[in-house]
Amino acid sequence: MKKKIVSMLLASVMVMSLAACGSTQAPAATPDAGSDAAPATETSAPADSATDTQATSAERQTITWSVIDLNAGVNATGEYADQIMQQIEDFCGADLELIWYANDALSEKNSLALTSPSTMPQIMSWGGTVTGDVVSAAKNGAFVDLNNYIWDSEKYPYLSQLSKDVAANLTVGGKLIALPRTRVVGRYGLSYRQDWAEKLGVELPENATPDDVYKMIYAFTYDDPDGNGKNDTIGMEMTSYTGPFDIIQTWFGCGNGWQEKDGQLVPVWTTDEYFEAVDYIKKLYDDGLMPADFYSRPTDSWSNGCKTGENGVYIDVLDSGKRIWQYFEAEDTLTPSVVNPDEPAKMVLYGAVNGHTLATAGYNGFFTLSATTLDTEEKIEAALTVLDRLCSPEMLTITQYGLEGINYQYDADGNIEDLDADTENSDAVALANNYKGLNQLLTFLPSSESSTGAIPVKSDKFSEAQNNAYAEALQYAEVNPALSYLVGSDTYSQVGADLDSQVTAARTQYICGSISLDEFKSTLDSIRSQGYDAIISEVNAQR
Repeated sequence: MKKKIVSMLLASVMVMSLAACGSTQAPAATPDAGSDAAPATETSAPADSATDTQATSAERQTITWSVIDLNAGVNATGEYADQIMQQIEDFCGADLELIWYANDALSEKNSLALTSPSTMPQIMSWGGTVTGDVVSAAKNGAFVDLNNYIWDSEKYPYLSQLSKDVAANLTVGGKLIALPRTRVVGRYGLSYRQDWAEKLGVELPENATPDDVYKMIYAFTYDDPDGNGKNDTIGMEMTSYTGPFDIIQTWFGCGNGWQEKDGQLVPVWTTDEYFEAVDYIKKLYDDGLMPADFYSRPTDSWSNGCKTGENGVYIDVLDSGKRIWQYFEAEDTLTPSVVNPDEPAKMVLYGAVNGHTLATAGYNGFFTLSATTLDTEEKIEAALTVLDRLCSPEMLTITQYGLEGINYQYDADGNIEDLDADTENSDAVALANNYKGLNQLLTFLPSSESSTGAIPVKSDKFSEAQNNAYAEALQYAEVNPALSYLVGSDTYSQVGADLDSQVTAARTQYICGSISLDEFKSTLDSIRSQGYDAIISEVNAQR
């Protein structure tokens, strides 16, 4: 078979964001529903049966697809890559030409593609949520209105189950212009090192307050949690990605991005609770409880502080806390507990604080279909059929576990057992590369939670703790009430992303002491006058 995968990339740097968050690691033994790892079912057919149920049509379409590369160019490469792609294409009934875009170049590549509608990839991958250029392009008719297609449950049994709430966040001018890469809603929270907390007597109670968290982080910084007699720990992990601050803000009741005040939706940074939260974060910084140089620390090494024993508190997606715990117990990185050296260290996936945590948008990243290069009904339906059939158990298996007998096998209980999960073994890594990155083709519809049942994977204590933490966090997860309205705000589509960046930058400057509180508030007032007052008006006019 002629190889159809086109490489157009530079080395990529994975940037975590609240809208992210999802992470793609080298194939691991246990997937999690909140990341880009495999969701799971108790009734899965082996991927090798894909060709038995292949689609038939009068003319097999070729679908071009720009795909996010999170693996520095090592995507679907190796001895079995063509065989895997052939099975995917036969099952989905179309030929695929995959164009890999490095994650940090994605925005630039997509903006360039929008300037040449006649050559746009037919399916385009985007990160984050629908804003800015996407909204403007949608209003100019760049994308297929999916409302005309995907609600047909006979043709699209998976896509048609898209949540109407999530669909509203992907709708511009009444047109559904994208399909989401769904994510667990209750995914964000706090994780901490259990043995450090036990040793110092600062384990979080069932209903922890921000003060409880402060005491823990303080003890992790100054009370020698590792017992080595050195002043070499900083309680809280932090990098230039300031998403954890957004999570902490919810603990003070100011909501997620926006909140309702006196019957009107307003940005959280216009509320008293926001300033209370930011002052709390500033105290963490002033008291030396997070790295003084966090603003210049690269995001791609984010969890290293907890793994190497510099930090003990990690605030972001709970599945990252799980992966730190797995690191502690891995054979080559075994980390003894400071309480009982005969046992490995452990992370507690805690979740909400003070009855609040951040909710995801229900998705992180999305796919648009080009209205110019998908210029016939047959092409549109072929592209949607591909996206729908990729949600099937067979495709969830092959895109994330590869080929049975080569990349995985079934154990005596019928659960998948990885044969290529050892990232220290060059032969195993080479095998995993045959399907690596293909999980970036998946929408995980109808939802991440339901997709979790799609592949028979044996549960373990790590995934059980993660799923319990997700369920607990979901009860307290604060949604952004303005998300669907922001998509319909002309001013937000033009300048919203830039103004949001200015708010984030000013917050960092205040936390680090570069500007005073009065200067911080003055900057926020200026941001309102630059367009945010108009955004507030446009958001509320739609309600």
